[in-house]
Amino acid sequence: MIRVLIVDDHPVVREGLVAALEDEPEFRVAGAVGSAEDALNVVATARPDVILLDLELPGLSGIEAIPRLAAALPGAGIIILTAYDTDERVLGAVKAGARGYVLKGASVEEIARAIRAVHGGGSYLASPVAAKILSQVRSPGRTTTLSARERAVLREVAAGRSTKQIARALGITERTVKFHVSSIMNKLGADNRAQAVAEAARRGLLDRS
Repeated sequence: MIRVLIVDDHPVVREGLVAALEDEPEFRVAGAVGSAEDALNVVATARPDVILLDLELPGLSGIEAIPRLAAALPGAGIIILTAYDTDERVLGAVKAGARGYVLKGASVEEIARAIRAVHGGGSYLASPVAAKILSQVRSPGRTTTLSARERAVLREVAAGRSTKQIARALGITERTVKFHVSSIMNKLGADNRAQAVAEAARRGLLDRS
């Protein structure tokens, strides 16, 4: 059972998410609140596995709340669920510690995929969001050398695939996938997969052969 905390200041959105997720037998809504402050007040007792967090909130913003929520409950994965997909917002959220970014209007199936991916230790960037990152201006001054295998693994990670899926696609063991992911994150100075994808895109590594 995956416990989910919903943080959105629009009652209709909150109610819709609660209803949609409660229809999925593998999810349990641990709480639904309208502000980051309320989320910080309940996160320790609700103990969600995944937090769906809006960016535009009254008082403390979603970006500001990410590190505080992560500190309050280190094991929880944070997914941004918002209408905004500008480069600055996406990268800001990922750098702050979010492991997923989904646009409002996404199907229940996509939101569920994002929750499963983040709960499983991976990351999830909705296709339009990933495209935004890939199309941003690269920084030419910094170079990073990745092996051919690391680049292959990185492309699979960017596609949102799990460790098991990557292992199957590349014909290697899950342990080897984890080794390569760890090496990639170390080289890119990233704390999680989403940060690694964002930083790799910023350096232009995802579109190199």
